[in-house]
Amino acid sequence: MMRDRVVRCALVVTLAGLSPVSAQQGAPDGQWPTYGGDHASTKYAPLDQIDRETVADLEVVWRWASPDNAIVTAHRTTLPTLPAAFKATPILVDGVLYIKTSMSQAAAIDAETGETRWVFDPGSWEGERPANTGYNARGVAYWSDGQAARIFLPTGNAYLWAVDARTGRPIANFGADGAIDATQGLRRPIERRAYQLMSAPIVVGDVIVIGSVVSDGPRYQLAPPGDVRGFDARTGRELWEFHTIPQEGEFGNDTWENGSWRNTGAANAWGLLSADPELGYVYIPTGTPTNDYYGGHRHGDNLYAESIVCLDVRTGEVVWYFQFVHHGLWDYDATAAPLLVDLVVDGRPVKAVAVVTKQAFTYVFDRVTGEPIWPIEERPVAQSTVPGERSAPTQPFPTKPPPFDRQGVTIDSLIDFTPELRAEAVELLNEFVYGPLFEPITAEGDGTRGTII
Repeated sequence: MMRDRVVRCALVVTLAGLSPVSAQQGAPDGQWPTYGGDHASTKYAPLDQIDRETVADLEVVWRWASPDNAIVTAHRTTLPTLPAAFKATPILVDGVLYIKTSMSQAAAIDAETGETRWVFDPGSWEGERPANTGYNARGVAYWSDGQAARIFLPTGNAYLWAVDARTGRPIANFGADGAIDATQGLRRPIERRAYQLMSAPIVVGDVIVIGSVVSDGPRYQLAPPGDVRGFDARTGRELWEFHTIPQEGEFGNDTWENGSWRNTGAANAWGLLSADPELGYVYIPTGTPTNDYYGGHRHGDNLYAESIVCLDVRTGEVVWYFQFVHHGLWDYDATAAPLLVDLVVDGRPVKAVAVVTKQAFTYVFDRVTGEPIWPIEERPVAQSTVPGERSAPTQPFPTKPPPFDRQGVTIDSLIDFTPELRAEAVELLNEFVYGPLFEPITAEGDGTRGTII
């Protein structure tokens, strides 16, 4: 019996400017209507009130207390777990902040005074512990047709609620009494406790696009599918479903050998999505299929896992895709929201999309056609020695821009403050398997303490 034996490294990613770049417009002046500021996920606001001369004059005007506090105080002894870190980014529309709390409540806050205008509690915290990360949240989405305005709230127990942006009341004719049960309508029945909605959906026109969170490191192969779905923003009706693991007769199905597409789950889009409303395209970063660190039951490249997939937002059909990791064995989910930028390359303007990955690579494509802006090379990588495993012989390495962080582990990675510390670090490192990027994970019983990735 093998187990996942991995030393994990946390990675904080900052995308430096791609040169030459013509910056996108960013969020509208005084607004922040989507999680990333705009559909392009630029997270840029063209404001000039705060600069190096005025930043020292900033003062705290108000503080806001999460309504989760009251729930935790009243139910601390009966909750299956306590809320995780408060990771949500509020959106800002017409002077009102809208936010999702860790326990899947939605709130509207007056941006000037900090006063709470309304709180909507769907009661999702009353059930079992949410999948994977527990009580966790990353945001809400906003939609308006110029008259009605709605906030879309994804919850830890896998419902998508639509509430009136002015009152916080559920929209009765959306789904069933204001909500869609995202565990329903998938290609096979799933357990709710293994599936949740965490990240903010993206709304393009009248289409809401959602990904999902699926439990990491499952104890069984048949995890929930990580399919991405589009819903009508007015009615909640499902418009399309994109299979991140292609089913029989679909393109890419042959990259799942021995019928492994039937039983393998995840390959989900748990991070943030981006879109180009003018093109009508949505850009989906996908994660690793089950199990994160072992693929002996799913030989093949395993499309569309660990990829960027461009979908037509109207139909859910694939426009183009690129796979960053073939037959993933390292939990190298593509999770950062794809960044839509306008470049000038060799004197030619290009509508581009850039994706930063856990491998410290930045992959850059023409966002219309999917063609790489700079060459991407398939290079040989080390092969797995785990019984039953068959790792991919090559992996894609972008030639530009260069990696933004260290990749892999070598003796040169170790500290050398003193000779004694250096010697101790070398001794410890030699107890593990280590090497360049894509060093395969080893099986228990090989005489080491595991693989450092």
